[in-house]
Formats: sequence, C-alpha cells, structure tokens
Amino acid sequence: MKSDLVKVLHPLLGVPLLSYPIDLSIKGINAEKTIVVIGHHADRIREAFKNAQVQFVLQEEPLGTGHAVLQALPLLDGFQGTVLILYGDVPLVKAETLRCFIQTFYKNESTLSVLTAVVKDPFGYGRIIRNAEGWLERIVEEKDANEEERLIREINSGLFCIRAPFLFEGLKQINRENAQGEYYLTDLVEIARRMNLRCTAHMVADPLEVMGINTRLDLSKAHEFLYQEKAKDLMAAGVTILDPKTVYIDREVEIGRDTILYPYCFLQGKTRIGERCVVESNCKISDSWIGNEVTIRSNSIVTESRIEDGAIIGPFAHLRPLSEIRSNAKIGNFVEVKKSVIGRGSKANHLAYIGDSFIGEEVNIGAGTITCNYDGFEKHQTIIGDRVFVGSNVELVAPVKVGDHATIGAGTTVTQNVPEGALAISRIKQRNIPGWRKKVESRRKKREP
Repeated sequence: MKSDLVKVLHPLLGVPLLSYPIDLSIKGINAEKTIVVIGHHADRIREAFKNAQVQFVLQEEPLGTGHAVLQALPLLDGFQGTVLILYGDVPLVKAETLRCFIQTFYKNESTLSVLTAVVKDPFGYGRIIRNAEGWLERIVEEKDANEEERLIREINSGLFCIRAPFLFEGLKQINRENAQGEYYLTDLVEIARRMNLRCTAHMVADPLEVMGINTRLDLSKAHEFLYQEKAKDLMAAGVTILDPKTVYIDREVEIGRDTILYPYCFLQGKTRIGERCVVESNCKISDSWIGNEVTIRSNSIVTESRIEDGAIIGPFAHLRPLSEIRSNAKIGNFVEVKKSVIGRGSKANHLAYIGDSFIGEEVNIGAGTITCNYDGFEKHQTIIGDRVFVGSNVELVAPVKVGDHATIGAGTTVTQNVPEGALAISRIKQRNIPGWRKKVESRRKKREP
C-alpha cells in the first residue's frame, strides 16, 4: 500500500478494511467466537477495535497463513465444531455467499472446503486442482506451480471452512518446504486427501467478492463496487439517487424514504438523513443527524451537526462541529456556524459567522454579521433571545446577551448586554463634505509632472 498505516486499517466506505470480515463473522453468520490474528501494528489494530466482540492473538513472525491460524488454536481448545477462516484484506464477500458456502460444506459432508473463483488473469493466486469427479485434490501456489497448472483460471480465495478436529491435527503436519519458506494453510488439502477425507471447492458467482486488497488501485475498485451496492440498497428502500455513479455514501449512513440525492454528494461516517429531504450537488455531510423535509442546497458542508425538520441549509453554507439548526430555520449562502444553536424559525440568509452562540426563535441575522467569540485566549458565548432583529454588518463581542424582541441597528458593534425590547446602535454621526470630488481632482493635478 506504500503507507505508514497498516493495510487492514485503511478506510473503505468510512470503516477500516478489517471491519468487514469481523462484521461478517459476528453479524453475517452469528459465529460462536471471533478470533483476530494480528501482527504488524498490533497495538493500533487493538485500539481501533477495542469495542468489538473479538479476541486477539499475536503472530509475532509472519511465517505464513498456516502459522497465523496456528496462533489461534489455544483459544479453540476443546472446540469440536467448524472453523471459518476469513482474511482482513478481503472485504467484499457477502454474508449470503458465506452462508451458502457453509451450507454446501455441510451438505457435501466435507472436512475441508475452500471458496474459489474463476478469473481472467489468475497470476499471483493459488490454483485449484480438482480430481476427475470434481472434488478438491490440492491447491498449488503461483511460485510452486508448473506451466500446465498456471493455465488454470480457478483460483484460491484463501477463505476456508474446516472441521476443528482435523484443523488441529492437520496444522501439526504442515511444513515450510516451498518457494517462500512459509507454512501454507493450503497444504491442509493434501494432508486431508492423504487421510481419505473429503475436500470440496465452492465457486462464487462474482470473482470481485473474493478480491484481495493489496494496492491503492485495488482499494479504489473496492470503493467503486461497495458504493454501487450501497446505492442499490438505498434505492430499493425508497431513496431517489439521480446518478448512482457520482454519489458516495459510507457504509453506516442511513437515509429515509423519498429523500432525493443529487450528483456528487459525499455522505460520510454515521450520518443519518430523514425522509423527504433534498441534498443537492457537491454537498459533504459527515457524522450528522438530519431530520425530515430538510433541504441542503449545493456546495454545503455539514460536520458533526444536527439539523431538525424543515430547515434549509445553503447554498455554500458551512456547519462546523456541534452546530444545531432547529426546525424551519434557515442558514443561507456563505454562512458559517460553529458550536452554536440556531433556534426554530430563525434565519441567517447570507454572509455571516455564528460561533459559540445560542440564537433564540424567529431571529433575523443580517448580512455581514459576526460573533466575535475569541479574545485571543478563550472562547466566549453570545446569547440572543427570541424574535431579535440583527441588522447588517453587526459585530457581537462575546460574552454578550441580547434580550427578547431587541433590535440591533446596522453597523453596530455590541460590547454590552442589550435589554429586552431595546434598540442598540453604535454609529458615529454621518458627516457630508461638499465638493470633495473637486478637491481630490485638484490634488491629483498638482502631483502630475
């Protein structure tokens, strides 16, 4: 991956790659126990999944897949069931595929089964060798295959179903006598065949499901596939997506029915969008809660914020973390809100900054208004009551409070609390100087050479 970040922590639709096999185990097939074998950057992986219902074991030396599974055996002591082996960098497998794989494993009375795929270019993959009856005979790694075996296009995905008693016994017999000097898990196939145990191979319909992520290009292909799958699921549930190829929706995003998404939307993290909303083009919404019938107009950014029913945001609005826009409020073009509450029915239509503030109901914030919340050392709060009219180009120097029904004249710098119902104004008296233009022209002529 050419990265300082360990591969399985690279994000895919907003969650680490490793999340996918873990969720398949816990939620997809309801496994009795989920064990994660880790090595490189083990502490970072443990931290990333500290709340997951998994057990970690450490593989101190990367001596191959068989060696990795061997590390998990102490946590399986006495287990007599079936072990499913997944990979942290194979995220596209569907739960229904795994369930079918397991059912076929039992139906065929297999001891060992591997998930396979037929691909156009099998280079780099282990090849599946079947006998005349179609049963799995052995798996040959690329570096150990002869010319005839390399022509085979059915490849090993690395995903195995194995009965635990045989797994315990078979792992004792594998060795490192191969081109890479590693303990191959695939050697278990030949060991099982020598013991006259049945081995099978279950082929997936779509080879993309078992694609491993080894490069940035692979990661981009996985993103493309999963974005399309997410869009299909949402459209099936009643969401309108005008151009699914240009909408990017993370795995944990929820969207209600009859909501419309325009092209080039980015919906990230744990965002939840309600019903009958409209999200126009070029919007980015991250880890936010959005109610019903909300309109987010083009080129707006919403981060870690809450927007209640009927509100209108944008265009070109920016809601920074901890912003709360209450019902039927409006945040217009080139308005930035940070760590503030905008009350029901209030509006800041254009060109304003509201930070560390509490704005009451039905307040008008004029163009050019800013809250001066930072004194160079600390942040302070501005509190504005209900039905306050704030004129254009007003500066509210926090900490300051404005009472209900107050009016603040355009161009005012508010440095003191404004009582309820009062008018606050701090303009200097206007002075008109007659003939100013002629004086300027006269001075200019005198300066000319």
